[in-house]
Amino acid sequence: VQLQASGGGLVRAGGSLRLSCAVSESNNNINAMGWYRQAPGKQRELVSTITNHGRTNYADSVKGRFTISSDSAKNTVYLQMNSLKPEDTADYYCVAWDVRGDLSWGQGTQVTVSS
Repeated sequence: VQLQASGGGLVRAGGSLRLSCAVSESNNNINAMGWYRQAPGKQRELVSTITNHGRTNYADSVKGRFTISSDSAKNTVYLQMNSLKPEDTADYYCVAWDVRGDLSWGQGTQVTVSS
């Protein structure tokens, strides 16, 4: 599975960004997708996941602010990030779990939130 993430950038606190992740595999081969993030000096955090049935999950730190969604026709997953905070600054990585349970990673996209 190949993943191509995009949409990162610099935004002021309170602003919004939308990350996109294009998947090389059809939805039939993917069980779930998600986003991890890692800030400098901090542990990697699982931000959000979405299953191929549309079930979503969020880290407590982003609940109510971030929304994950998918467009199966485009084989793309999105992460809409609203009310961004400086502590959301991190490299964000798109991931996918295939039907065998193998986890694939995309390249990181940098999100910087200024105060």
